[in-house]
Amino acid sequence: MSKFDANLVVIGAGSGGLVSSYIAAAVKAKVILIERHKMGGDCLNTGCVPSKAILRSAKIASYMNRAEEFGIESVPVKPVFKKVMQRVHDVIAEIEPHDSIERYTDLGVECVTGEAEIIDKHHVRVGERTISAKSIIIAAGARPFVPPIEGLDGIKYLTSDTVWDLQELPKRLVVLGGGPIGCELSQAFSKLGSEVTLVEMMGQVMGREDGDVADYVATTLRSDGIKVLTEHKAVKFTDGREKTLTCETGGETIEIPFDEVIVAVGRKANSDGLQLEKLGIKTRRNGTIETDDYLRTAVPNIFACGDIAGPYQFTHTASHQAWFATVNALFGFVKKFKVDYRVIPWATFTMPEVARVGINETEAKQQGIDIEVTRYGIDDLDRAIADGEAKGFVKIITPRGKDKILGAIIVGHHASDLIAEYVLAMKYNLGLNKILGTIHLYPSLAEANKYVAGNWKREHQPHTLLKWVERFHRWRRS
Repeated sequence: MSKFDANLVVIGAGSGGLVSSYIAAAVKAKVILIERHKMGGDCLNTGCVPSKAILRSAKIASYMNRAEEFGIESVPVKPVFKKVMQRVHDVIAEIEPHDSIERYTDLGVECVTGEAEIIDKHHVRVGERTISAKSIIIAAGARPFVPPIEGLDGIKYLTSDTVWDLQELPKRLVVLGGGPIGCELSQAFSKLGSEVTLVEMMGQVMGREDGDVADYVATTLRSDGIKVLTEHKAVKFTDGREKTLTCETGGETIEIPFDEVIVAVGRKANSDGLQLEKLGIKTRRNGTIETDDYLRTAVPNIFACGDIAGPYQFTHTASHQAWFATVNALFGFVKKFKVDYRVIPWATFTMPEVARVGINETEAKQQGIDIEVTRYGIDDLDRAIADGEAKGFVKIITPRGKDKILGAIIVGHHASDLIAEYVLAMKYNLGLNKILGTIHLYPSLAEANKYVAGNWKREHQPHTLLKWVERFHRWRRS
């Protein structure tokens, strides 16, 4: 084509699409952003923001119930669920301008509302309008996956998309799925007053984490009053005199009565409806689009990033991928950049939080890596004791005999903040010796990172040299 309407068309205004549009506009490209629903995508409207808002309310209720621990006379705590949910929506509304059409229009992005259909490698149709572009980035995100369980279609179930419409606190809540979303929502609703049953088909919650981490989280959830049922397979929902879930476990069946159920068993990419098969663009079983190391699809000028591309479905990885997709789409004819997945952190915002970067023990074993595991118990940390949060641990994975950090796992208060030091260290190849030699403010939670480095150092003392040093000091005293 001799002329295009835009240098870049971006489909989807979630994290990946917004960052792609921002970068393209910043380098003076003509960019058109298409969003079928709400600007900000899942993260703002149904994911990160509302879930962290409700968790904050739940944590405040938890602290109020613990008032006597801090020398404060306890008072009856009664969360008002409608007000909690109103705060959730107020938080969304306050952040919304950051992702708004107005803001991105001011940045130079043309925002179009409607359903996108890719006609060919250079054309996208939205309603009756056909837009031509030199390159296309697909950042259409994902949605909750709803499994084909008997009877589920016959009840009004909730997902992480629709739970925010609730106005009354469920008395009895079943959460189907023990991953990060299921664990977070279970704990939030429990601390707000629901009787929660968490049902997980696998042998542990938090399936991507090591067993000790999963056990710690499960123990914490149970201490909050949540009934955690692992190795329970949901087989049937019934809506009769009361709603019930039938599960199979150990060759037996049990029935769980409930008032509301949240389905949180995974996510499916929003690749249907884009007509990708007509272009020869392949998708995986979960709907994610197959891309190469440069985030190109089978059609070289069509890229994908964010949840629809995988392999990591996090807001921050969508933003990370967006840089590579946009630069390669606009400037790939000069130089292409391979997307870098070496250091990807993530967190589950339970109480306490779980944060990780790099590999864990399970993955190291699967990969046949000879490792050492160094731990530090946060119950020993001065600041954690002062804060009444002396629980959890730091676990570092290193190659045997070396201080190179292959992975870091933190279970504890503000773990999602503390992990940043390890992200930086791994990004720039700084080992535990460098962390040990860095001043950490006292008293702070960050000292846990230094103390675990100290534990590693003690296990790697130069014993032969120290024996000679001891003899030298003895000689000096004589």
